[in-house]
Amino acid sequence: MAVRATVTRFPIDVESLEESGLPWGVTVSPFAAKDENGNPPVYGSEGHLLPRCENCWAYYNTYCEQEQWAWTCSLCGTLNGLSSQSVSRYSQPESCPENISSFIDLELPIEESEEMQARPVYVAAVDLASSEEFLELVKSALLAALEALGPGSLFGLATFSHKIGLYDVQGPIPVVKNVFIPHDSDGTLSMELQDVMPLSSFLAPVSTCKDRIASALETLRPTTSWERTSGAGQGLDGVFLGGRGFGSAMEALFNYIGSEYGNTFALARVFAFLSGAPDIGAGQLDTRRYGEQYASRREDADRALLPEQTPFYKDLAAVAVQSGVCVDIFAVTNEYTDLASLKFLSIESGGSLFLYTSTDDSTLPQDMYRMLSRPYAFNCVLRLRTSSEFQQSHSYGHFFPDPQYENVQHIICCDSFATYAYDFEFANNAGFSRHTSELPMLQIAFQYTVVVPPDELANAGSNTTTRAKHSLKKRLRIRTLQFGVGHSINEIYDSVDSEVVLSLLVHKVILASLEQGVREGRMLLHDWLVILTAQYNDACKLIQSGHGGSSGVHIDVAFSQCPQLQPLPRLVFALLRNPLLRLHEEGVHPDYRIYLQCLFSALEPSSLSRAVYPLLTSYASPDKQAYPRHSLSRAALITSGSPIFFLDAFTNLIVFYASTADPSLPFPPPQDCLLRTTINKLKQERCITPKLSFIKGGQDDATVFENYLIEEQDVEGSGFTSVMGFVSFLEEINQSTLEYLK
Repeated sequence: MAVRATVTRFPIDVESLEESGLPWGVTVSPFAAKDENGNPPVYGSEGHLLPRCENCWAYYNTYCEQEQWAWTCSLCGTLNGLSSQSVSRYSQPESCPENISSFIDLELPIEESEEMQARPVYVAAVDLASSEEFLELVKSALLAALEALGPGSLFGLATFSHKIGLYDVQGPIPVVKNVFIPHDSDGTLSMELQDVMPLSSFLAPVSTCKDRIASALETLRPTTSWERTSGAGQGLDGVFLGGRGFGSAMEALFNYIGSEYGNTFALARVFAFLSGAPDIGAGQLDTRRYGEQYASRREDADRALLPEQTPFYKDLAAVAVQSGVCVDIFAVTNEYTDLASLKFLSIESGGSLFLYTSTDDSTLPQDMYRMLSRPYAFNCVLRLRTSSEFQQSHSYGHFFPDPQYENVQHIICCDSFATYAYDFEFANNAGFSRHTSELPMLQIAFQYTVVVPPDELANAGSNTTTRAKHSLKKRLRIRTLQFGVGHSINEIYDSVDSEVVLSLLVHKVILASLEQGVREGRMLLHDWLVILTAQYNDACKLIQSGHGGSSGVHIDVAFSQCPQLQPLPRLVFALLRNPLLRLHEEGVHPDYRIYLQCLFSALEPSSLSRAVYPLLTSYASPDKQAYPRHSLSRAALITSGSPIFFLDAFTNLIVFYASTADPSLPFPPPQDCLLRTTINKLKQERCITPKLSFIKGGQDDATVFENYLIEEQDVEGSGFTSVMGFVSFLEEINQSTLEYLK
């Protein structure tokens, strides 16, 4: 569980918080195997015996003062009695994890009702109203997925177009049974899927049926326009060519699989492969709204294309959760698919949303393999508690709040990368005490379930390995942290973590964009930097007036006296240049913007920082690094004189050989060199597969590389301008700060 704060020294009171101009909060990656310093938790059992405070319900931890029969809560100060059982446990404190470390992970007992055959269930739902290229890509992705699935997993193959197809691969040849989807928006099927094929025939054990699943995948063909016409019937204008009943198919699948929830499985994962917008049946979407000319109607396209056009998929996500299903959507399309409406199905059921604009260089198979190879927790509950002086004001991330309890979040499915963010505010005007030794406390409790594969050793010598049961393990992970207090504004500024500040800003601007449009999000970000610059200059007493009145006032826009704040202007500039906040008329596809919103709001701070402001390093040779970091400008390339540059933009990795590079340098870099080792390590550590490209300057088209050299690009609009981009941006912040100070 990694926890990072915007400031490690908290502001002492409301006034101090406002004076700083900084967001105050934390990011939490609850299922990360280690903390932010690389330390693992102390593991133990009997989590249900951990004492809890009678007042605030916080858990006993190493910061609590303990007497023989009682303990004082480190969060609210309440004195609590200890049961005789706990007294005897704590007579040997070294034996209890909660007395050894403030970061613990304890096993919880499984109730009888939860004891079940917890086989992992995976279902692929493939769009046949697509192309041959799309299906070839999906086939290779599913073959990769089969390699990643553990023994004992069950796999089902379904297809959708103007009909739903269910595959039975357990016999000698694959059998498919179909049911037609009515093309009206009600989209109710003529019969239940359970009556089309029993679920036991549909879900096949991967260990014995892998080859048959592979041969079933080979039979997938796109539906022809003729089939779709006859299947969907005649439309009002003659021929109706609709043929992608995605909403109806998903609804039917959830009800079908959900019948065995809590019996055969504890969590089923549905992989939905989509090549365009749903256009028949329930949940059909009108894609004409993208083609409409908003300018002529004086409507803001950046505002009109971000909200969903139907609540159908948000409601369907709730059905998925009730059925124990988590949905991952893989959209492979360059057409408008209205991900603004579809995204809820994935993010609110605990899944992910992936967008690939072409089948040619898609990383879908690698993403699929990677996603299934890493551990994940499910049915998670996340609860953050604070000491009494402050409280949580907002929470951000892909979870849903508990309908009954405040500040409790439910996460359906959570991997080690998933990150959530919280904003803090003071509970009252008093703030933290200047005189006592009591410091701000934070406790994060994360209850989760994992599926544990059958222990091969237990079955050694027996032939039941294939039928061995998976079991559920329920665990409670707790992290208690103590923070310092900044007694002066300089102490607060010196404790800033700019990457976490960026994380909170990104969450805020995404929210503002969704509610009020992209322009509003841009203004919010710009104004925040202006206010921070003004507060910093005021706090550091840097505002000196020259003889020429206000024109002589010098503003330090580069935060030259505070290294911790120095990355922020560049990060804000880069975020304003990012497609997340670029305007519709600059050619940003609304689906790509939605994809970035979903990706960015789940990334941990270092990854997000890399995605917003890429890292450019230079190499003297493939085996020798020259400089660890350059600014993103052409000037940096020229002045460094290095022959090889490596750009890490999180989703893209680019190796660029300058046109002046020595022709004897091997291109592309050989597999056993330092540069390749660096690239391979980065690829291993990512939650998604970055796209790798090699460019030879002067020979290959270098546009994709040059587009990342943003510091010479204008913050408004694209292309290179006569004035230098980042420099003129700082001048503009300088002017706006002067206006603000007036």
